[in-house]
Amino acid sequence: MNGAQALVASLTGAGVDVCFMNPGTSEMHFVSALDSVPQMRGVLALFEGVATGAADGYARIAGKPAAVLLHLGPGLANGLANLHNARRARTPAVVIVGAHATGHARYDAPLQSDIEALARTVSGWVHTSGTTRDLARDAMRAVAAAQTGQIATLVLPADVSWSDGGALAPPRTPHQAPHQTPMVDHSQVSAIAALLSPQAMLLLGGTALSERGLRAASRISVATGTRLLAETFPARLERGAGVPGVDRLAYLAEMAEAQLAGVEHLILAGARSPVSFFAYPDRASDLAPGSVAVLAEPDQDVEAALETLADQVAAGTKPVLTEPAPPPPAEPGPLSAISLANTVAASLPEHAIISDEANTSGFALPMALAAAPRHTLLTLTGGSIGQGMPVATGAAIAAPDRPVLSLEADGSALYTIQALWTQARERLDVTTVLINNAAYAVLRMELARTLTDQTGAGRPGERAERMLDLSGPTPDFTQLSTGLGVPARRVTTVAELDRALRQAYAEPGPHLIEAIVPPVVPPPSAGAW
Repeated sequence: MNGAQALVASLTGAGVDVCFMNPGTSEMHFVSALDSVPQMRGVLALFEGVATGAADGYARIAGKPAAVLLHLGPGLANGLANLHNARRARTPAVVIVGAHATGHARYDAPLQSDIEALARTVSGWVHTSGTTRDLARDAMRAVAAAQTGQIATLVLPADVSWSDGGALAPPRTPHQAPHQTPMVDHSQVSAIAALLSPQAMLLLGGTALSERGLRAASRISVATGTRLLAETFPARLERGAGVPGVDRLAYLAEMAEAQLAGVEHLILAGARSPVSFFAYPDRASDLAPGSVAVLAEPDQDVEAALETLADQVAAGTKPVLTEPAPPPPAEPGPLSAISLANTVAASLPEHAIISDEANTSGFALPMALAAAPRHTLLTLTGGSIGQGMPVATGAAIAAPDRPVLSLEADGSALYTIQALWTQARERLDVTTVLINNAAYAVLRMELARTLTDQTGAGRPGERAERMLDLSGPTPDFTQLSTGLGVPARRVTTVAELDRALRQAYAEPGPHLIEAIVPPVVPPPSAGAW
């Protein structure tokens, strides 16, 4: 077999059987290998950022890596933003980047670039395969590296792919790097136990936000009075009726400071110590109050650490589970951010997956969804917008038996709206609520805060405001969606949105609902925003 055939067959043998791709000339032998290895599902994306974001969403739900196939350095560059988000989510992903044939690279052809340098900005493991004989073994090293919660990038020269002499390679056991310690020492758990009190807070992140982790954390909180808070943008958070509820750390620094006020001991369980997303004049970047202690690092077994701590301080204590409760009825009439959130919660099917990139228009969603039917929430982990629709696409492929709801801000949608085409082609059950306020509302908020926060610069002027406005012309998302193969409708009232959501959930395949809402600035009580 040639190198590409050995590569693809070895990947499927290691359980990596979905590859999101936007290939080019250098990757044609990989594409051809899909016919000889039908176990590999190839999923075409029209833009590399869709492919990388979809791989992120797939891995978050499937709990195993997907592969991504990209074309040379520029193709990788187009996918970097969502690989940045995936890195922040600790998503396992195997990124295969085609390169010029080894003998061709010296001629500095137009698409020649330093692929490894680009890859290292987001990857924990990078390697260029040098021989066809070693290609499959290199791929198994990449899979093993990815399974430790990182992006592994394998650069594949075209001649290594097309040459004969490839051989299958068996999967490798994932190995931890020397600095990684998967288990938490019992003495560390005992030290943390001594800090627990109503003046302490457990900041939960990563796998602490699974049902298992949340149950253990809730037991600890009930027994000791220790407060609970989740990281601002979790990769995956189990929510709704039947699991313990936990608020998320606010996006805005002043709101986060209010949540953390009075905390004497901040205890990290799979989360990083909190910092402000951006610097502001005369405001602190480090948001941690008092002392910071670590129960478990993100690369450790956070769930086991929480359970061990719970058994030590809360033996026999049961977790507090969220009781199902309908949200307050949305007031009839034109949509607002609050009525949109309540309508989404009231119509949500059981065991849905929500990809949330609603941004400022989603400030009311955490409260509305708190007691909604059980669901899994995926958020914008790295802050690089354009993640929501690709993540929803990958999640739907990973869990075809679960409804997927994509809550998408209009500005963010325009980065990766090509994801709709892949949803249509793959016939995925994704319902997209496209929240159209005709503005980069989050940037309007940031502009106003930056200029008025003790800088003396005054309010933004007309020329500045125009750079954050999406009207004149306002994109027509129903036409864009229809053109990409996804049926769409526009709604302006609560009743129209409720009817459109229920119809979309009842029908197979993707749907888009363009919801017209006024732009808002979140009030101080807003959840993650």
